[in-house]
Amino acid sequence: MWSRTAAHAATAAAQFGAETVADIADINPDSDLYLIAVSDNAIADVAARLPRVNGVVVHTSGATPLEAIKAPGRQCGVLWSPQTFVTGVPMDYSELIFCIEADSPDTAGKIERMTSLVTSHIHHVDSRQRLTCHTAAVMVSNFGNALNALAEQLLRTEGSDLSLLRPIIKQTAAKADHGDLWSLQTGPAARGDNATIEAHRRLLSDTAPNLLPLYDLFTQIIKENTTQLPR
Repeated sequence: MWSRTAAHAATAAAQFGAETVADIADINPDSDLYLIAVSDNAIADVAARLPRVNGVVVHTSGATPLEAIKAPGRQCGVLWSPQTFVTGVPMDYSELIFCIEADSPDTAGKIERMTSLVTSHIHHVDSRQRLTCHTAAVMVSNFGNALNALAEQLLRTEGSDLSLLRPIIKQTAAKADHGDLWSLQTGPAARGDNATIEAHRRLLSDTAPNLLPLYDLFTQIIKENTTQLPR
């Protein structure tokens, strides 16, 4: 393992019994797989600094093109999972979904064989499909968590906390198992309950005016997508 911060490499290597190298140029050229797991804006730079290697070079970004790591004579691909990884939070890797993109069917096969040692949930995608999935993942994960955080702040203005909403948060997330999510939409906007909507708007105007544009935006989106649904 190599990192710009030697201590980071040492910590990660200790978890897996791996070796560390102080200089990226000293990486063993005969490994099967080289995993570039860095921030998106550093992927191309790290890939360019890699010495010539015999194994497959992959990056793990959902939004970075495969071209960012291509080099003459190099087998390369992408191995990305639509999942968030948080230090200290346990992860069942066998349940993860992995998306594979590669420069050739042969390279894709090598990546798939190695990935299948961890999970059976493997999908082959192109760059457009991967970027689309990454965009959607940001919406459901990052945007969803941000909405929960804003709701938490709103509750605190009246001395409450998020424990009041944990059951409905879990129930809403479970709807994803059913699909056709607009048909499962509930709430005042889906019902056309304008009196309740206005009560919400008055409360937000008084206590959290910064949330009012967001509330109005989502209310309009829900109305536009549920007007044809049975009530």
